[in-house]
Amino acid sequence: MEFSLNSFDGALPVEVTVDEDNGRYMIRKSDTSGEYFNTPVEMIKWMRANFKADDFCIPSQFNEMMESLAQFE
Repeated sequence: MEFSLNSFDGALPVEVTVDEDNGRYMIRKSDTSGEYFNTPVEMIKWMRANFKADDFCIPSQFNEMMESLAQFE
């Protein structure tokens, strides 16, 4: 499962990857730095603490992504 969200703070989109088959849970931020997690639950907690819908050009895309990721909690 992959998501790409355009944010206001950079030219590149925020990329969120949840790959259960290979145990990859990561976020590439718009500044090209990244965050890596051992579980999807850790990633979702980090996202809730560091992102909000208003950070993105289309806030509803962020909300839809979070709803999709809720299955992993």
